Amino acid sequence: MSQDHELEPGEYRARGGIVRKMVPGEALFAIPEARELADKQGRKLGFDFLDDSAVLRMLRLRHYDDTQLRGIGMKLGLPSALALTGLFLYWGGYVQYWESSKSQTAFYAITAAMVAVILILYIVFLARHWGDRARQKVRARAAAYRDIAHTAGRHGAELPEFYPHYGPYPFAANFHPEAPELLLPGEEVSS
Repeated sequence: MSQDHELEPGEYRARGGIVRKMVPGEALFAIPEARELADKQGRKLGFDFLDDSAVLRMLRLRHYDDTQLRGIGMKLGLPSALALTGLFLYWGGYVQYWESSKSQTAFYAITAAMVAVILILYIVFLARHWGDRARQKVRARAAAYRDIAHTAGRHGAELPEFYPHYGPYPFAANFHPEAPELLLPGEEVSS
């Protein structure tokens, strides 16, 4: 579906921009094991997993977070791939056969510097994104919701395949109660 599709009540965007319907909380929490886990995780994460509108907003925030990370990857990945491909082709077609050893050494030094800069850029941008405490808060809640939904599914609830699909990020899904709430684009801070 198009990215321009206006989301209806109960819909959220999944990976790849696919619009999916949220499973109502009553379907998940009719299962005692899922309800118990939702209560436990809700107390731990300061979130009401029984509130469909809050869960839907959290799923939309998780998609927004995922989209932002993918955008960083594209902004860094395409130029990196082009630069490294160009260096490889230049090396394969010219440097290894026609350049002097002094010029080859300079080429290798420049190539090593470029690779180091690319790696540093990846580390900085990804650490900034993964380390954002507001985003980690959303990821922790999404991971807990995923566990709740899968618990309900294992005990008989009818769930669509891969619902919800946002997986846990053990290295970037720590819960920080003091972190501000992440906002969707166009949302304003409530006072």
